[in-house]
Amino acid sequence: MMLLAKVAIGVGTTLVAAGAYTMREGVIRIDVDEHRSGGSHVHFWVPAAAVPMALHLAPSRDLQQAAMQAGPYMPTLRTLTKELEKYPEATFVEVEGPDEHVRIQTHNGKLQIDVLDNGNTVHILCPLAIIKDISSELESYSPGS
Repeated sequence: MMLLAKVAIGVGTTLVAAGAYTMREGVIRIDVDEHRSGGSHVHFWVPAAAVPMALHLAPSRDLQQAAMQAGPYMPTLRTLTKELEKYPEATFVEVEGPDEHVRIQTHNGKLQIDVLDNGNTVHILCPLAIIKDISSELESYSPGS
């Protein structure tokens, strides 16, 4: 019985440590709601640390193609993420119309994009550190690196 308790404590501790490691970067959250008859409701949450790990599983040729297509924008993305970290709580774009509202801001070290258009809602929340990690990973696949 004592051996079973020790195994259970070991497994429980391992699960807590793995969960803490996985969630250390935060969560990427994408919510899309269509407010109409038969509309879609997509709510996608993924631990941000899982994205760079998933890139290691992607085929190299696909990452090379993505790096080639994103290549001209990578210096801009690198600079943007570096500068956004200086503004942890700032609203950069806010547009309001009769049936629409768009807001792009940083909040708690995350890039937040909210769109409300004719009753349809899109909400994206992504840690800035992950954007930086993904851009670094893509740069390593670009031709000439």
